Amino acid sequence: MSKFGELISTQVPVLIDFYTDWNESSVLMHPVIRDVAAALGDKAKVIKIDVDKNQELADALRIKGLPTLMIYKEGQMIWRQSGELDANTIISLVHEHI
Repeated sequence: MSKFGELISTQVPVLIDFYTDWNESSVLMHPVIRDVAAALGDKAKVIKIDVDKNQELADALRIKGLPTLMIYKEGQMIWRQSGELDANTIISLVHEHI
């Protein structure tokens, strides 16, 4: 959990995609998240977290639906949504916090 604190305590926005490989919606989001990361470059961090391998963190953050996307900045969650989104929508959301 302390490693998670280090990941989200940055000056740039951090987009986190909580997923599993067995969830169809999560798998469909993989190329979208890749496109988002490419478009944002070094203006934001993009991190994927497998909830099956990080169950304690997923429970602590009350991850219920997959995929769940979150944006953190300076250690604070500033946006959260479960379900699929298109790349342009996600990019716009992150740009609001750059």
